[in-house]
Amino acid sequence: MATCDVCGNDYWMSFEVRTVGGGVHTFDSFECAIQRLAPRCEHCDCRIIGHGVEVEGRFFCCAHCARSADSLGAEIRDAVGAHPG
Repeated sequence: MATCDVCGNDYWMSFEVRTVGGGVHTFDSFECAIQRLAPRCEHCDCRIIGHGVEVEGRFFCCAHCARSADSLGAEIRDAVGAHPG
């Protein structure tokens, strides 16, 4: 068994996540992994669990939040499910 880095639970089904930067983290659930590893939207501060939007090295949960940021232009939009007209 291994102890979760976030909640401290010692769980027989815990798992490790290795990051590109060489970090190794142990979690007992995806919920704890998300809390530790998922970036936060720079506009609304929610966790970015899906693809999100990256503009000029800044991360947002959606195009609306990216457009709401200073100097990031109205041309930014979500492509999935967007009406073509």
